[in-house]
Amino acid sequence: MGNPLRILHVVVNMNRGGAETLIMNLYRNMDKTKVQFDFLTCKEGVFDSEILKMGGKIHRIPYISEIGHFKYAKKLDEFFSTNKEYKIVHSHMDKMSGIILLAAKKAGVSIRISHSHNTRSEGGLAARLYKWYVGNLIIKNSTNLFACSTQAAEWLFKEKSQSTKILKNGIEIEKFTFCPKTRNEVREELNLDNDKFVLGHVGRFAHQKNHSFLIDLFAEYHKINKNSVLVLVGDGPLRLDIERQVKKLNIVGNVKFVGIRSDIHRLLQAFDLFVFPSLHEGLPVSLVEAQGSGLPCVISDNISKEVDIGSNLVEFISLNNNSQWIQKVKKIASMQLNRNIISHSISKQGYDIRKTAGKLENFYISISG
Repeated sequence: MGNPLRILHVVVNMNRGGAETLIMNLYRNMDKTKVQFDFLTCKEGVFDSEILKMGGKIHRIPYISEIGHFKYAKKLDEFFSTNKEYKIVHSHMDKMSGIILLAAKKAGVSIRISHSHNTRSEGGLAARLYKWYVGNLIIKNSTNLFACSTQAAEWLFKEKSQSTKILKNGIEIEKFTFCPKTRNEVREELNLDNDKFVLGHVGRFAHQKNHSFLIDLFAEYHKINKNSVLVLVGDGPLRLDIERQVKKLNIVGNVKFVGIRSDIHRLLQAFDLFVFPSLHEGLPVSLVEAQGSGLPCVISDNISKEVDIGSNLVEFISLNNNSQWIQKVKKIASMQLNRNIISHSISKQGYDIRKTAGKLENFYISISG
């Protein structure tokens, strides 16, 4: 056996975001004698130590917001000219992939993959204008296009969306399968009585995730059902704002902030309902995970319909219709739920990470030949 094929993944950092979780799920399920992942990042991340343990390398350059466009472009040029061993660059930076793949092309990298994980750019007007500008560089500097959903492909690749490869955000199905014993353990850890109705959310505290809507919704529902609790998993720039909102609404004792966790598969067991009012998304891994654990999901209708993996657990509701959200939560709270979702239905829909990793591994090997 020769050395494994080394793929360079480009991300801002390897923290627990949706795209990063997917990359790690793929990486863990690759045959590392054949394919190895390396990373070009800008900041430290929580997955760094695991990457190094699995044999991956982590390269780091400063991010564009720290050093500006021209210096960032120069750093990318320097990186690619001194690291000539990469035949394949796989960029996960949405519109920012344009500037990365331009540098890779100039350095003679033969396979340049742009991967769309979203359906809208974040940031203020200046940031979005800049992203639009660099986004225009994607098509002419990519050799292959990937996306997590059709909507994500249409957003980033426009007229080229038809030729995009859809790579489904798979999960390790067995890990998420419902287990009553785990449910009891986690509830004990979180000091949640068994009769509590627990609404859960997993996501970064950022504008896109729409936490303020979620807090208002819960405050309203809590008036109807005093025996309800909201558990928020994650961290991010808006966390303090959301904590203030919780104080203002006098629901401090009923909202739990549990921070960034590495045991999402366990936490989901303790929830009774997954609430996800995002303003926009590609195809959130967290929603696949929630369905994998048999959780009913009430989500915003801005999210791609493809996220419903045929589990009969997903309800799409408009963010303009608060009363419908409340009615739905009330209805689910009054039902006896059967959490034993059949895992083969998830697999059949193409969300088994081992199959996804196998397909990607074959793709890398065939294209590098």
